Amino acid sequence: MMLKLKQINEDLYMGWTKACAVDALAPGARQVVKVGDRKILLLNQAGTLHAVDNACPHLKLPMQKGKIEGCTIVCPWHRSSFDLNSGEVANWTPFPPVVGKVLGSMSKPKALAVFPTRIEDGNIWIEVEGA
Repeated sequence: MMLKLKQINEDLYMGWTKACAVDALAPGARQVVKVGDRKILLLNQAGTLHAVDNACPHLKLPMQKGKIEGCTIVCPWHRSSFDLNSGEVANWTPFPPVVGKVLGSMSKPKALAVFPTRIEDGNIWIEVEGA
């Protein structure tokens, strides 16, 4: 029975990658980490950790300098906004006026990928499938 539990435990941790030390990400801080082929934006928003894809799903531009508004992150390029917990679209390409609507109509709204995080032994871990 113990061997079976150990195997299940190991399976649970597959796909988890150590991102950084907890101390390296103070409240309000953000950091881009590479996990496999992906760049993940790690945010400490008021003591809550969030890990999201660093590429906006609209044009794949970096989200690192995106503004945090409540529980959303706003793309610094076309101001699409996404829920930090679910990745769901809150607003799709509103900028620049008129042109943003045209750009937005060229591609359907797509959620921002979000990734589970955990803290273990003083480190932040991110789960990215297939990394």
